[in-house]
Amino acid sequence: MLKFIKIHLSNLSFCFFILLFSCQTTVKNNPKKVPINEKKIEKKVEIKSVANEFVLNDKNAIPFFFDYDKKNKENKVRIETRLGNIDVLLFNETPYHRSNFIYLTKKKYFNGTSFHRVVKDFIIQGGNSDSYEISKRRKRIGRYLLPPDTKKGFKHDRGIMSIPSSDIDNPYKLASPYEFFIVVDRNGAYHLDKNYTPFGKVIKGMDVVDAISNIETDKREWPIDNIKMKISIID
Repeated sequence: MLKFIKIHLSNLSFCFFILLFSCQTTVKNNPKKVPINEKKIEKKVEIKSVANEFVLNDKNAIPFFFDYDKKNKENKVRIETRLGNIDVLLFNETPYHRSNFIYLTKKKYFNGTSFHRVVKDFIIQGGNSDSYEISKRRKRIGRYLLPPDTKKGFKHDRGIMSIPSSDIDNPYKLASPYEFFIVVDRNGAYHLDKNYTPFGKVIKGMDVVDAISNIETDKREWPIDNIKMKISIID
C-alpha cells in the first residue's frame, strides 16, 4: 500500500511539472500575451501618472481655490498684445475669480489665446481659442465652472474686467473660468451687473482696449486679424 502511494505521488509530481512547463512555453512563444508580473508593473505606472496630475472639476474647484487664495496673493496682471499692454488690478473681494485667474496665468494658459469676440464700443472678450493646443491645455487643467459673485458692490463700469457665463444650459449663470471680457462702453454696461461677476479693472492701457475694440471683425464678431495675448503677473 505504501509503495502504491509513493508511485501515485510521483506521477502527480510529473504531471504538475509537464503542466507548468506547458504554461510557461505558451507565454514565451506568444508575443501577444504578457506575463502577469509585467501587467502589474504597467498598471502601477499608469495609476502613478494619473495620480500625479491634478485635474479640476465642479466638485473640487471651489475648495481648491479657497486654499489657493490663502497662499497666492498676487492681484496685478499684464495682458500683452501686438497693439500694446493692458494692466489689470484683480479684486481681492472676489477671491474665487481672482484666484482662478492667477492660477491660469501661472499655468500659462492664456499665452497664445486670442481676443476672440470684439463688439465695438461695448466689450472685448478673450481667453479662448479654437486651436488644438489650447483645447489640450483646458483638458489638462480641468473642466469646471465658477459661481457668480455679484454682490460685492462692483458694477460694470468702463474698464471693468468681468467673466462671462458658460454657453451650456446654465440658469444659474455659472461662469466659464477660461474667459473674460473688458467693458469698453464709456457709459458702462450696467445691465450686466446682476448676471456677471466683475473681478478686476484696467489700471493702465485703456487706450489699447479701445484700439482692440475698433479693429475689423467678421459677422461672428471675431477679429479678421487675430489679437493674440500673453498674460503675466506684475508687482
